Amino acid sequence: MSCHAWNKDRSLLALSLNNHEVNIYSKKAGKWEINQTLVEHTQRVTSIDWAPNSNKIVTCGADRNAYVWTLDEGKWKPMLVILRINRAATCVRWSPKEDKFAVASGARLIAICYFEAEYDWWVSKHIKKPLRSTVTSLDWHPNNYLLAAGSSDFKARVFSTFIKEIEAKPEPTSWGKKMNFGNLMYECSNGGVYKAEEDKNDGKPRPKSQGGWVHDVSFSPSGTKLAWVGHDSSVSVVESTKESGMVCVKSQFLPFTTCCWVTENSLIVAGHDCCPLLFVHDDKGQLTFMHKLDVPKAKDSSEGLSAMQRFRSLDANRGSADNANTNKTIHQNTINQIERYEGTNENCTKISTSAVDGQICIWDFKSLEKSISGLKIM
Repeated sequence: MSCHAWNKDRSLLALSLNNHEVNIYSKKAGKWEINQTLVEHTQRVTSIDWAPNSNKIVTCGADRNAYVWTLDEGKWKPMLVILRINRAATCVRWSPKEDKFAVASGARLIAICYFEAEYDWWVSKHIKKPLRSTVTSLDWHPNNYLLAAGSSDFKARVFSTFIKEIEAKPEPTSWGKKMNFGNLMYECSNGGVYKAEEDKNDGKPRPKSQGGWVHDVSFSPSGTKLAWVGHDSSVSVVESTKESGMVCVKSQFLPFTTCCWVTENSLIVAGHDCCPLLFVHDDKGQLTFMHKLDVPKAKDSSEGLSAMQRFRSLDANRGSADNANTNKTIHQNTINQIERYEGTNENCTKISTSAVDGQICIWDFKSLEKSISGLKIM
């Protein structure tokens, strides 16, 4: 499963099974059944987002296109978005006010799309600099102007997306005062900065990175904190209202692919370990791993191993039928998306996760706090 999204009251679910189709599911007699299938993309759908208030769906895919789907007389009708990109679209997100959305791409740019009523179509403006590689993830600030982006050039950034044609001039924010379109408000290297070292063989200085690809970014409910996860198994948080800088935790878990704030201080991350993890960022600026949300019933023999050792173990056991489905967790493969399912942004009580194993799971924090000793959503 490549992506999923819920409607406002969670009665409908849109998902793509790693192909060019989007299936709309509805719940009938306690079972989820396909209501409609959206077929417009010609290649794999990479991201879906469902606007809760306008009830519009936006999808993007490897075919370099994005479509806005509107429900008309019980049928979903697509409208092509003028993206003007020459590489695959990787991520799409509606803004909080739903008057625009952002599309990330492999073309080293972000397309900010808005509806042009005069011509009755969706057009886009591009943010290009200083992006140097594929943009992997996006998240909107609550003020509807700022956009966070993670990319495979090991950077997390915050941009201004102010479009004077459709919105009023914004007020200065804690991330910066200059709010013209495309202005870079914040930039940070994941896990450290680039350093040069001399190679022992030829003595020439070569760049060395201490980080990894940024797989996902997430603004806290207030918008003052930005979290991101990297392929170096790191979780990072920066707070715009403090000068203490970024805090980064490099864990012994396998690389993370997704993250989501569930309160102002509690952050859920997940990835190749097939298990959601709870981190807490306290008032002192410290980021601490608290607990796994999915505790294995039996002791995991890989516990205590480094990420590299665990990958080697998985690779060595790949072809053995005896080792199939040996994960003690609910998800049997990489978790690639976390979505808020129930509650407010400030106090989320349930989340949903989708994974490569084709499952969507809903996690109830209230039940988990009672069943898991030491678990506390702050």
